[in-house]
Amino acid sequence: MTRRWPLLLLALPAGVATWSGWVGLGELTGFGPVKPLPGISDFTINTAVTLPIGVEAYAAYALHAWLSAGEVVSTRTRRFAAWSALGSLLLGMLGQIAYHLLATYGMKSAPWQVTTAVACLPVLVLGMGAALGHMLARDARSLSPEVAADEQTVGAPTVVPVAEPVEEPPTAPEPDEDDVPRYVPEALPEDLATQAASRFLTDILTGDVPGVRRIKAELGVGQEKAQQVRAYLTTLANV
Repeated sequence: MTRRWPLLLLALPAGVATWSGWVGLGELTGFGPVKPLPGISDFTINTAVTLPIGVEAYAAYALHAWLSAGEVVSTRTRRFAAWSALGSLLLGMLGQIAYHLLATYGMKSAPWQVTTAVACLPVLVLGMGAALGHMLARDARSLSPEVAADEQTVGAPTVVPVAEPVEEPPTAPEPDEDDVPRYVPEALPEDLATQAASRFLTDILTGDVPGVRRIKAELGVGQEKAQQVRAYLTTLANV
């Protein structure tokens, strides 16, 4: 069993020193006795005690969330706890330094820069504490073994029977290209074939067969003859 009495022995003097330093700094920055219920009660509280309670308590709270191995804590939450714990300890050190410097030089009030920083501490601690508390509560709900087992049971996929595929009847094979009948142009008169071949020789050699409209215009033939001439030229170009 781990002995905790050395920790208590170390914490007592550190707690007394930090408490007195924060209270003294609070009094130098405007914290002091106030009546929280004016007109109702004469109860008075010294607001300077809010600084040691807030800053140092949150530092211990964040350190526990960061270093504790017995709790279920996500990586994101542990990272936030680590950085905020280190930040709180750094603020605590800066606060102690500021108080002892002001006390050493006999100043009765802190400069406005120190007052501004100290006045923001209670709000900052409240925000970090609330955020860390929500993150720990979320991790406890989502990462606990009981909740994970329940979610796996509830969210288990439902097995739906899959219908067997229906075999489709075999389709007839597509005919081979060699079996497809090709268009055979009607034989042209020899004189017209010779005239067309000589007139469009360049087009035949380049494979750019002229259109029906051009053939009609240059050979002076009708629609049907122009189509036959184009088919004849196409045959020559493909040879």
